[in-house]
Amino acid sequence: MTGKNEANKALIDKINEVEKENNKKFSNTQKILLTTDGSITAILDVLYGKITLTTIDQHFENADAEHAQLVNVPIGEQINFREVIMHKDDKPLIYAISHIPLSRCNDEICADLIRADIPIGRILKNYDIESRREINNIYIEKPNDKLKEIFGTDEEMLARDYVIINCDKILMWIKEVFPISQFTEI
Repeated sequence: MTGKNEANKALIDKINEVEKENNKKFSNTQKILLTTDGSITAILDVLYGKITLTTIDQHFENADAEHAQLVNVPIGEQINFREVIMHKDDKPLIYAISHIPLSRCNDEICADLIRADIPIGRILKNYDIESRREINNIYIEKPNDKLKEIFGTDEEMLARDYVIINCDKILMWIKEVFPISQFTEI
């Protein structure tokens, strides 16, 4: 079995495990969104027409121990923290946070990140950046107050976190979250 096939099998096994542990059955669309190693933005664009992105927060910070480990940089290195909502019209689809080491971005990519309302998938595509996504985790979590307000529900959330790798280095760490009832009818 090739590495790609093993990775796909591991993701299918992880989805099956999360479903079983939580006595849930995910829709095919939910499974695609949780396991894709491609752009979530591209998938949402196909499902809904071109989606938009609203930035909730974006700032530069020095990486603490937890965030330095997520993106494999020394503690204190400057990273871009970005918190966004992907939506169609007024309907929030996915909440996402990202941590991006600035030392691994060229000036043009950093400028687009700072402009904020451009999805990361589109930034990578615009600059033809060869990259791969490695999914770290797929899980269900209880919503915090911010997620309850964004999505207007206190139901459980489906979540995944992953890294985008370019030139064998972590370019970005991303977490994406959406309500468990979202994407069940598509």
